[in-house]
Amino acid sequence: MNKRVIIAAIILLIAAASSYYIINNIGAEDATASQGEGMPPPPSVAVLELKEQTITMTRSLPGRISAFRQSQIRPQVNGIITERLFEEGAYVEKGQQLYQIDDARYKAELTSADADLKSAKSTIASIESRTKRYQNLVKIDAVSKQEYEDVKAELDQAKAAVAVAQASVDLAQVNLDYTKVYAPISGRIGRSLVTEGALVTANQSQAMAVITLLDPVYVDMQQSSQEAMELQQMRLSGQEKIPVSVLLGESNEQIYPHQGNLSFSEVTIDETTGSITLRATVPNPDGVLMPGLFVRTSLALGKKTALLVPQRASTRNADGSISVMIVDDKNKVQPRAIKVRDAYEDSWIVSEGLAPGDKVIIEGYQKVAPNSVVSVTNWQQAGDGAMPSATPPETSDE
Repeated sequence: MNKRVIIAAIILLIAAASSYYIINNIGAEDATASQGEGMPPPPSVAVLELKEQTITMTRSLPGRISAFRQSQIRPQVNGIITERLFEEGAYVEKGQQLYQIDDARYKAELTSADADLKSAKSTIASIESRTKRYQNLVKIDAVSKQEYEDVKAELDQAKAAVAVAQASVDLAQVNLDYTKVYAPISGRIGRSLVTEGALVTANQSQAMAVITLLDPVYVDMQQSSQEAMELQQMRLSGQEKIPVSVLLGESNEQIYPHQGNLSFSEVTIDETTGSITLRATVPNPDGVLMPGLFVRTSLALGKKTALLVPQRASTRNADGSISVMIVDDKNKVQPRAIKVRDAYEDSWIVSEGLAPGDKVIIEGYQKVAPNSVVSVTNWQQAGDGAMPSATPPETSDE
């Protein structure tokens, strides 16, 4: 009886131990299997495969409109304004009379000068006849040589007096003509700064009116010396004309319909700002662009082949350098420092650090670390709204 009980107890212990072993080992294997099946997939990133592109380089600069030609009307004689002969704000032609200054005094001066000229001419006539007689008489010793020389001197003095009188007539005529104030250039005239009855003087600093030629106009721009050297190199390379567009409106959204050309570059650099003045000539047939107006300009610098990287994919480091994340052939993330030459729209123009064919991470680089394996999607397709297909990571033997 006791032996049977002992044997049954041993059998139960063996069965319990076997059950415990099976339960623990199978559970662990199942747990391990379930953990393997539930591992998170590699993070997904959107990349752009770089290709060289042909772009039109532009340069945006602030500018200010200035007159192509401007003339300040000032009097050249003293007098009272008797008449204004133009309409303020109208277009005037070169040579058109604008003002009339009281000319009574200048007419009298011209009459007096003309009378002096006639008197001098009458005097010279009598002296010339006497000189001719003395010339014949001195040959037969009827008069002395001294008397003949004196008559010749009187003739020279009379001729000089005629020349002085003629100059006085010319001066009086010029002053009389100056009482009529004419337009020296064609253009639009502003408001009159003097009225009828006002006294004007030949040396006054105040202009009577201002005439401005508004078609074409100049656009004066400021550019850094380094960028100005690039423009100079473009001109030396054969691009003589650099088109210039003018942007209007508070947010510079309106493009002025008439395009101009870069026509002038200052020969010296401003030592205080390190910038240089550029000047473009822009047609202005409708008079929309007025002198003093601040505008934004866009210079077309020609087409170039460039490698572009969206600025959103870059990170600015503490030392000022720029870096991006790329995906290598094994779908591993690698940081890459780059150098940029300029900006084009919302992209960087890369000069060093990247090459065509490199895959730059555009979206998702914030959540990945260097040397981590990622799942790659096409950023351009994702931008179009299509569901990109993921590229599975390659397994490594390492």
